Amino acid sequence: MSAARRPRLAWAPLAGVALGLAAALLFFQFKTRSVDLAAYADDLSLLSQIKQLDAHWELSAMKSRIGLNQTYDPLVDPVHALRALPQQLRMLAARPEMGGAQRAASIAAYQRALQAKIGLVESFKSHNAVLHNSVAFLPQAARDIGSAGARQRRAAALAFEILLATLIHQQGGSAAPAAAIEEALLRLARMRPRLAPDSAQSIDLFAMHVRTVLREHALVGALLERIVRAPTAQRVDAIGAVLGAGQERAVQQLQQYRFYLLLFAAALVALLLYATLRLLLSHATIRRGNEALQHANDHLESRVKLRTAELAEAQQRLIEAARKAGMAEVATNVLHNVGNVLNSVCVSAGLVSQQLRHSRGAGLDKAVALIQAQGAGLGAFLEHDAKGRCLPAYLASLADAIGAERRALLEELDSMVRWLEHVKEIVATQQSYAGASCLVELCRPAELIDEAIGMSAAALAHDQVALGTDFEEVPAALLDRHRVLQILLNLLSNARQAMAATPRPPRPGRAAIAVRLGAAGARALRIEVADHGTGIAAADLTRIFAHGFTTRKDGHGFGLHSCALAAREMGGRLSVHSAGLGCGATFTLFLPTDGQALPEEAST
Repeated sequence: MSAARRPRLAWAPLAGVALGLAAALLFFQFKTRSVDLAAYADDLSLLSQIKQLDAHWELSAMKSRIGLNQTYDPLVDPVHALRALPQQLRMLAARPEMGGAQRAASIAAYQRALQAKIGLVESFKSHNAVLHNSVAFLPQAARDIGSAGARQRRAAALAFEILLATLIHQQGGSAAPAAAIEEALLRLARMRPRLAPDSAQSIDLFAMHVRTVLREHALVGALLERIVRAPTAQRVDAIGAVLGAGQERAVQQLQQYRFYLLLFAAALVALLLYATLRLLLSHATIRRGNEALQHANDHLESRVKLRTAELAEAQQRLIEAARKAGMAEVATNVLHNVGNVLNSVCVSAGLVSQQLRHSRGAGLDKAVALIQAQGAGLGAFLEHDAKGRCLPAYLASLADAIGAERRALLEELDSMVRWLEHVKEIVATQQSYAGASCLVELCRPAELIDEAIGMSAAALAHDQVALGTDFEEVPAALLDRHRVLQILLNLLSNARQAMAATPRPPRPGRAAIAVRLGAAGARALRIEVADHGTGIAAADLTRIFAHGFTTRKDGHGFGLHSCALAAREMGGRLSVHSAGLGCGATFTLFLPTDGQALPEEAST
């Protein structure tokens, strides 16, 4: 283990312990905040409010009983609050450690007691209403009994006594007055046969309402007593007891969390003190390291200056070598292009030499020697001798043959002159690189291709390679004539050599080399040279135009590289496509027709 890594590894456990302590502190801090003791006072206040509402509810029932409340709204209004308030308790959350289960059971018991009390209040309301209606009707019923006659007056007096006793009983509620009232009602009933029919009916109605008051009074009193005895207040006290127990547990848990918080805080402080001591020691070590580093830096600056001087010298040597390499590449391109032309010149010279060796001009020498041998007897020889008679026809045919040979030799000589002119142009073009980069002129692309084919015709015929053309109508364009010729001659030479290297002839009716001309957009033309020769491997397609790369054993790798450079200098592009070895190759030359460089997409 290196000395540079030892401090980092020593600090890693310390950082892990510190992160653990910090996480524990955050956890216990969160736990202490989760215990909301302030909610305990709110819950106590809420329970007190519930008890007050319950007591006020019972008081409202008593007021309704004695008629102080004109309506039953005070008995209805507290019901919704008494049902909803217990659900608002915050301290007793639904957690086992905070008494959640006990809280739910206590509230459920309270809800059952409350529901029973609500039923009692509803019964109280109905019976109390009947009671008050009968009490309110009794004075009128008593007045209806009294009329003219002594008998009716005694019955009316007894009815008013019963009314007074009933009202007193309704207010007091003792059992003795109820029995006395029943006895008085019996006496009143015995007077009924001696009274007028209307008074008899009034006595029956009066007695019915008195008995209703007595009956409903007893029922209302019993209901009111049951309402007062309803255990809602005890259920609220039970909820308060659960609340107190939960609060006590929360306080104990809070004290425990605070103890843990103090313990971990002390551990973290001790760790920070230890880390501070380690930092002080590390600072001294770093200071010594910085001093050593400064010394090494001073030494390094002197070494950098020395290396900079050496690099400057090496750069100067590289510049000189690059200049020489550029000169060598230019010379190589010139020699390669000139070599291609000289190959054709040599082919033409060989044809001329072959034609001269097999010329029929030697037959003319023999004919002249035969004529000279006859001397003065030439006329007789021509007239009577069989050879003499054939001699004029032989001389005529010999003259025709010599004329045809002369014309063929002149054509080959003209071709050699064009090749030599092209050599001159190649040299002149390379010399002009120091000046204008491109000499354009208005040319017809079809004529340029025909000229290149004509200059390569002898070599193609020598290797017995058939060539076909397919030209579209393309207008004249601004082109560098000699550079285009240089590219076409190289492509035709490569295609011819590819066909010569393959023993497999093309299918019948198909040319070995095809030259096509067409448009490639509004301001570009396309020239294709396709062969059915050896083809190019897929791995070689990406470097076929590299300087020095060749797929032939006797090749040098200069031709296609110079052609690609020439196409780029004219603003065009040279591309290649091959399906693989044995499948031939197609080279496509894209050129601008207006002398301006083509955009990248226009030349693909």
